[in-house]
Amino acid sequence: MKVLLINGSPKGKASNSLRLAEAFLEGFKASVPEAETELLELRGKRIEPCRGCFGCWSGTPGRCVIDDDMAGLLDKRIKADIVIWSFPLYFFGVPGPLKNFIDRQLPMALPFMEENADGTGSGSHPPRYDISGQRHVVISTCGFYSAEKNYDSVCSMFDHICGKGGYETVFCGQGELFRVKELAGRTDEYLELCRRAGREFAAGGISPETKAGLAQLILPKETFERLADASWGVDRETGEKEPEALSFTRQMAGLYNKKSWDGTDRVLEMHYTDLGETYQILLEKDGSRVTAKPEKPYTTLIETPFDVWRSIAAGELRGDAALMEHKYRVKGDFSLMLQWDRFFGSGEAKKSEAETGGKKPARMLWMLLTWMALWIGVSIDSRIGAFAALAVIALIPVFTAAFEKTVYDALSTSAAALLCGLALLTGKGELAVCIGYAAFGLMWLLSCFTREPLCAAYVKYGYGGADALNNPIFMRTNRIIAAAWGVLYLIIGAAAFLMSRAGHMGAMQAIIYALTALMGVFTAWFQKWYPAHTAAGK
Repeated sequence: MKVLLINGSPKGKASNSLRLAEAFLEGFKASVPEAETELLELRGKRIEPCRGCFGCWSGTPGRCVIDDDMAGLLDKRIKADIVIWSFPLYFFGVPGPLKNFIDRQLPMALPFMEENADGTGSGSHPPRYDISGQRHVVISTCGFYSAEKNYDSVCSMFDHICGKGGYETVFCGQGELFRVKELAGRTDEYLELCRRAGREFAAGGISPETKAGLAQLILPKETFERLADASWGVDRETGEKEPEALSFTRQMAGLYNKKSWDGTDRVLEMHYTDLGETYQILLEKDGSRVTAKPEKPYTTLIETPFDVWRSIAAGELRGDAALMEHKYRVKGDFSLMLQWDRFFGSGEAKKSEAETGGKKPARMLWMLLTWMALWIGVSIDSRIGAFAALAVIALIPVFTAAFEKTVYDALSTSAAALLCGLALLTGKGELAVCIGYAAFGLMWLLSCFTREPLCAAYVKYGYGGADALNNPIFMRTNRIIAAAWGVLYLIIGAAAFLMSRAGHMGAMQAIIYALTALMGVFTAWFQKWYPAHTAAGK
């Protein structure tokens, strides 16, 4: 099987449409690895315009009289089993190089008149070659917010070339977004849909569900048009060129999701330290505004060299790592940084769902209930309580079937069940409880030396999913918290053992509850204070 990908973009391999076409081809090749694929770049090829001389019909039948590159290209077009047409929309049609290529396909037809079986047009010409089994896909991007109603002339032309219903289409608005590194989180999702379309095409045809996904907007109309307007770097009122940093800040503000507004207006102040320029982004109920002169006191201030922040926005530099290296500083309300995706989102919530295999993210509550069943049940009665605790431990996986499981859930279930068994065999419930406290603390403490500390395993989805594990501030915060809980419960385990031997287990339980409550308060405070403290360069 031969697949010919025709790139009709004057931009060549820098084409946004080609990125979609190559993703489609990747998906196709994943299903049909034996397929022979070839990329035909029209840019740089010598393809003169058709002269309308009809020499290919009468003088040299089947061969154009023009001596250029077209003869070899036409041979590839004829011999292909599948043709993928890739091009950007130029003035509601195809670009010039591709139009020349299409016009010069006249040698593929015979001069005789006949009617189209599908009713397209008022007449046609029979094919010179049998290409009836050839399949076609038309892939194109345009600069409007939506592809809808912008491809009528393109579809009309391909109806004549391939026949009505004789080709599949992937028409994507907002094509320029595919060259914006800052939006890779969203455009990568679209490219993955293109790969899925390629796999489905190999199996017979693109499904309605995938077609619906490909037809969805990458960004809302209002957001896209704000970004598009800001990208020109021209002042809307004067028409004059504006400072690069101002244009960049406007584009950043254009990504603001006004649905994230929670009743509180925020003022994000960007101070570009190397340029000496300061701009404010006002995040309000009805959208965002950028001002070159401060209107209000900032709620969050970012002090950064311009190139550093631009590199972060482009994905060339991790913002969290740069913050730890003190390449920029943040003052004021740090919660904006922690919820950046909520305000200037890039689709991380969808990624998190994919990471869990479609299940709900893991919840620490279920892990804690396993231990609480042991501590409470066995403390009440070493036998009956142990049976009751085992019943609860056995039921928890049933009730949590819809949730992702972590290694700490598995360790907790195994350890708590074994300790219940110890209490049943020995009748020493207090010993099992004391060992349980120590084991719980040890699990917390040892998790500090793993890639995913215990608390991080449960809270990461609130901070970007698995990518949070690459965030040094997030990881250091969670390692400190995990270590604190680990030390506390190791101490509790030792103290509980000593007090149980002295007959003061009841008093010890009250102390445990008090210490746990205090540690909970500390955790809530520390997870906010420490990142903000680090971000301020302290």
